[in-house]
Amino acid sequence: MKIGLLFGSFNPIHIGHLIIANYMANYTALDKVWLVVSPQNPLKKYGDLINTYDRLEMAKLATDNATNIDVSDVELKLPQPSYTIDTLAHLKEKYPEHEFALIMGSDNLVTLHKWKNYKLILRDYKIFVYPRPGYENAELASHPAVTITMTPQMELSATFIRKSIAEKKNVQYFVPDAVLKFIENKSLYR
Repeated sequence: MKIGLLFGSFNPIHIGHLIIANYMANYTALDKVWLVVSPQNPLKKYGDLINTYDRLEMAKLATDNATNIDVSDVELKLPQPSYTIDTLAHLKEKYPEHEFALIMGSDNLVTLHKWKNYKLILRDYKIFVYPRPGYENAELASHPAVTITMTPQMELSATFIRKSIAEKKNVQYFVPDAVLKFIENKSLYR
């Protein structure tokens, strides 16, 4: 089975993430998508990252009825900080029957050269890239391992959602109903 890995903090998960995952699972050569909840991205500031297990639970709630999208907690069990190459090696060893690929935005493709062992990633894995405004001409876009997709673009960010919640604005339709209920019940991002 070809499994696409969409890494993220999912702080919180929103419909933009789900649209990307759904597109990749249904409109590319991938059979399934795993949303990999990352405890902490080594290239990002810690900022207002909420509890990892709350982010994991929201991802599970958001994908509860999805047939070809699952949530993975693999990075929660690996040493920190988590590097993609280490996670890929772990998954390859644990699930030798699967073929893993990366899913990333064109903004990440621009900075891929900063990732730990990025040349190994390009050598050993396929990368499915979804467009992000302002990042159309990544140097690695023509690499044989890279597939640029026509994933629908949506300018929605978790930062915008967190800020909106803090300002007591309505975020209905930006996040799945079950996720919104979870956020409200736990008073997250207030």
